[in-house]
Amino acid sequence: MKHPDRSEDPSSQRQATRTKMLSDKIAALGLTPVSRETESRLDRYLDLLRTWQAKTNLVSPSTLPHLWTRHVSDSLQLLTLAPSARSWIDLGSGGGFPGVVLACALAETSGALVHLVERNAKKAAFLREALRVTSAPGVVHLDDIGDIVDRFAEPIDCVTARAVAPLNQLIGFAEPMVRKGARALFLKGQDVEAELTAATKCWNIMPRLHSSVTGGQGWIVELDRIERRDPSDSLHGTHT
Repeated sequence: MKHPDRSEDPSSQRQATRTKMLSDKIAALGLTPVSRETESRLDRYLDLLRTWQAKTNLVSPSTLPHLWTRHVSDSLQLLTLAPSARSWIDLGSGGGFPGVVLACALAETSGALVHLVERNAKKAAFLREALRVTSAPGVVHLDDIGDIVDRFAEPIDCVTARAVAPLNQLIGFAEPMVRKGARALFLKGQDVEAELTAATKCWNIMPRLHSSVTGGQGWIVELDRIERRDPSDSLHGTHT
């Protein structure tokens, strides 16, 4: 008599997925601990993301079992580099990393506010819903990055971006705010050295590189001074 293959049992597969997701969460909270309140907000955010993912591509499907380590911890680590920052702007927020995660973590911080810039209307709608269900302090701007950065008048402590554009473009986007005193924190991958080499052809920068706490080949590029290499050069990054 042939026994049923339990590997094909949907309930067993669901339990295995839940176990894997719980292990991922435990690992992430070991890397980047948060309060119970923040953990609860992040749980609600990720539940919403999984629901919307079925109709709107917010993250790579292959990373869904590892949302906490691949995306949440990667975002939370920025807070350790700017612990006193209250006003943040996240360029090209997409599915909310790092912007919504930062807003969730800063929800108990007086005066904190995260601006989320996203040009895709569906993703902007998701971001608004994520802020609503988490009660996180944030504002969504449905706009192109290149259009908003020059006219953004509110004071900003930190500018962030993740998986949006090459570094030389991001520097162009951030320059108006860094010039006014903001710090740029860009999450980058294994090609960071090549991107820095390309960026220095257009910009005078003194970057500080921080290895990602999530391991792998992730890096954070920190910039607190940006100057155009050629003052007569009108080159400015554009959102593609």
